[in-house]
Amino acid sequence: MDSFPHHFKEKHLLTPKVKMNLKLKMILLIGALISLTFIIMGVFLHYFFSDTIETQLGERALSVATSISLIPEIQEAFALDDPAAVIQPIVKPIQEETGAEFIVVGNTQEIRYAHPDEKKIGLKMVGEDNAPALLHGESYISKATGSLGYSIRGKVPVYSEEEIVGVVSVGYLVNDVQSMVLTYSKELWYVLLFMITLGIIGAVLIAHYIKKLLFGLEPEEISHLLLQKETILQSTHEGIIAVNQEGKVTLANHAALKLLTDRHSAPLSPLESPVGRPIQEVLPMSALPHVLHSGESQYDQQMYVGAHTVLVNRVPIFYEKTLIGAVSTFRNKTEIDQLTKELTQAKQYADALRAQTHEFSNKLFTILGLLQLERKDEAIAFIQKENNIQQDWIHSVLEKVTDPMVGAILLGKLNQAMEQRVNMVIEEGSQLMHPLEEPQQEALVTALGNLLENAIDAAKTNPKLQQVSIFFTDVGEDLVFEMEDSGPGIPMDLVNSIFTRGFSTKKGEHRGFGLALVKEVLEKVNGQIYIEEGDLGGACFVITIPKTKRL
Repeated sequence: MDSFPHHFKEKHLLTPKVKMNLKLKMILLIGALISLTFIIMGVFLHYFFSDTIETQLGERALSVATSISLIPEIQEAFALDDPAAVIQPIVKPIQEETGAEFIVVGNTQEIRYAHPDEKKIGLKMVGEDNAPALLHGESYISKATGSLGYSIRGKVPVYSEEEIVGVVSVGYLVNDVQSMVLTYSKELWYVLLFMITLGIIGAVLIAHYIKKLLFGLEPEEISHLLLQKETILQSTHEGIIAVNQEGKVTLANHAALKLLTDRHSAPLSPLESPVGRPIQEVLPMSALPHVLHSGESQYDQQMYVGAHTVLVNRVPIFYEKTLIGAVSTFRNKTEIDQLTKELTQAKQYADALRAQTHEFSNKLFTILGLLQLERKDEAIAFIQKENNIQQDWIHSVLEKVTDPMVGAILLGKLNQAMEQRVNMVIEEGSQLMHPLEEPQQEALVTALGNLLENAIDAAKTNPKLQQVSIFFTDVGEDLVFEMEDSGPGIPMDLVNSIFTRGFSTKKGEHRGFGLALVKEVLEKVNGQIYIEEGDLGGACFVITIPKTKRL
């Protein structure tokens, strides 16, 4: 699950350098974005208001001009000798009522008959925008500079007996329009400024909240921690799988993926990620759904994943007293068994050396006592006897067994049996001349060590006869070892249980692993172990290992 590019890792695994803290960045960015948004909105609304007001005033001017052009008195006045005497008194009240900057009425020669400034009555109209009304009879809105300044005008022709006799021009100065727009815009900009201020305050609050959620960390620090934790997670030898409250996989490290990929049943493709899939689909035997349901942890639970046996810890994940998921860590029990086997071998060697040392110490004290009593002849005879025994053992083992490791474990157990006053005998005809491969050698050392240890312990419980017998041969296609003792034996109803891990007929803790380990190591070299009735009255174990690997 190595989802980060190499250059990304190199950049962010270095000590992070924070140029500007996240809170200030967010305040500046959100504040700038809000300010820019409202400024653009303000400019747009300013031009929108300006255009709208100009349009409305133009339409109002055109409407007033149309109304005036339809007044009969004004239409008839154009035929009089002094039209202004009739038209001006009619127009002036209308101008005051409508709020127009000016209302000008002129004839076809553009001579004024009405004007806000009575001094200009009789003079020619200014603006040169009357032609469409006078020549074509059009009603329209225009902008032009007149005697009062630049204005928005509504132009309408005046008809008398279906002939154009004049024009009505109603206008509003553009400066007045801009004053109106400015009045509205000030209110708009005050509102926008208030909203920008609220936005900046909101940005400060949001930045503070996000910073709190991130535990005061900067983005650079979060990237650094993320990659650091990811590296630790993926380098962990134990497999780790996490699920959410719905039971879907949210995380699986390399060790977990390797175990899932290697399993024999329902294998997971190396290219197929378990993330997002239900845990029961990825690991049908997983008890994580039970942990999600109960909220209780489970420790050192044994589970089988294909050909692997794993020890699993399952722990629920709580956030603010709410169950949000669970995590499972597991380690391959096969590796633990291998370590146990190696430790068992080391213990067996140590026990053999200890027994030999203890026995040798006892004999030295015996020799010392004889010498102090000046019984030199008896001391010499004792030394020769012990030497002969040792030489006989060594000679017997060297003669019958060519493998040094198997020979060493047999010699060690012979010394251990002697120390514990148990008579251990290698039967006549025993031989092991076939060269062993390393897995066969390791399996034999583990099996012999555990079985002979149990046989010696069992034989000691018989007050009449303490004896262990071992026979081995490499004649035929298999290596065969037969070990029996004079102990109480194994009840028939327990025969099928003694190879189960954790089961033991002995009292005390940390027992029940020896025979299970023997069975496991023998199976790895295609070997088998049986139980038979022994001639000495106790248990008789027979192990067989093929000389050649069977396919």
